[in-house]
Amino acid sequence: MLASQDLEGSDEKRPSVQIGDPFRGKALIEVSLDLVEQGLVVSLQDCGAAGLASSLSEMASDGMGVDVHLDRVPLREAGMEPWEIMVSESQERMVAVVSPERLADVQAVCARWELPCTVIGEVTDHGELCALFDDEVIGSIPAGLLTDECPRYVVEQQPKETRRAPVAPVNDEPKTWVFEQYDQLVGSRTSVGRLDAAVLRIDGTRGIAVTLDGPPLGCRDPREAGFRAVLDAAMNVACAGGEPLALTDCLNFGNPEKAEIGWELAEAIEGISLAAESLGVPVVSGNVSLYNETGGAPIPPTPVVGCVGLVRDVTRIPDRWRRGDRLLLLRGSGHGLVEFTWRHAHLFSLAHDVSDGGAALALREAADWSGLAAEVDLVEGEGVIVATTRRFPGTTSSSWSRGLDVRRLRGSGRRRAMSRA
Repeated sequence: MLASQDLEGSDEKRPSVQIGDPFRGKALIEVSLDLVEQGLVVSLQDCGAAGLASSLSEMASDGMGVDVHLDRVPLREAGMEPWEIMVSESQERMVAVVSPERLADVQAVCARWELPCTVIGEVTDHGELCALFDDEVIGSIPAGLLTDECPRYVVEQQPKETRRAPVAPVNDEPKTWVFEQYDQLVGSRTSVGRLDAAVLRIDGTRGIAVTLDGPPLGCRDPREAGFRAVLDAAMNVACAGGEPLALTDCLNFGNPEKAEIGWELAEAIEGISLAAESLGVPVVSGNVSLYNETGGAPIPPTPVVGCVGLVRDVTRIPDRWRRGDRLLLLRGSGHGLVEFTWRHAHLFSLAHDVSDGGAALALREAADWSGLAAEVDLVEGEGVIVATTRRFPGTTSSSWSRGLDVRRLRGSGRRRAMSRA
């Protein structure tokens, strides 16, 4: 509901924003994995945007139908109307289609994680999403009209002039104090926290690298915002030794019913598409947060992109630079540099992309992370800073870096006094 209404001057709607329960959410993730790995479910959907209306209509597509008894749905608060139960979203609930003979096994898995499990309906062959309350039909619609056959409308678009906004120096300050207040590693299989992305161990030495990124600070061009958010996220994964495999996005914009915002939304989507195609990586999911305006002023175009990548060996990926390492700036951008970085990550003791704040800030972040400072001849430019024992171009050991614009950041390491913001 929040993605389709303007909250300006409407305080009574603000409590509908859900307060998350990370521990319940973690248990739900584990239950979902158990159910899938044991083959106990025919279908599994989250209850995110549009709640049961969305998840059940998707399950009922392809000619099937669903009867859902809304009076059987567990409620967080009493007195909810049937339509509210149908569309309320929850981040700590999943809907599963289960064969009757496997129901007891599913209930056992849920009980092991102390999660409630309730039968709320049945799969049918009538092709309708049918809502009942006290065994009375209160609404029914062909499921296809809520999925592939749903009505579509064209958002009016009006291009506008964009220019970069000034960026305050405070944006270069460390942000670690925000998330280090909490235990960000508990129960998450985190192998190691990295400078650019988290690395989670899957099995043996295999893992995945995960990161989130957004547009460059001050960027107001929506197509550039979408394009750069994708490439920066992919580069973060590559710097952690991961091959980018999939993307997800969250599109944060103002009111799309205004032609200029509709244009921003379309342009950002095009930028995301162009970057994903260049990487050869699919966008597998996404959501929106629209109507973000206060006093008639919209937020800047803010597409946020998540990227996940495969790490083939979590024991041979970049971490911290070491005394005696050579520091190089691999200058460039785009999918070619992303691919080069993850393919050669095993050669680097550290890899860190140059983004907001330039090479100077990237070096400072790398030094703080490594606990070892470096005296360098600063070279500016887009790209990736790497630390390696390999020789830099011009020597007999530089074949691995042929075709790149590689600049050496000369210097030697010394111990650095650490400080926390």
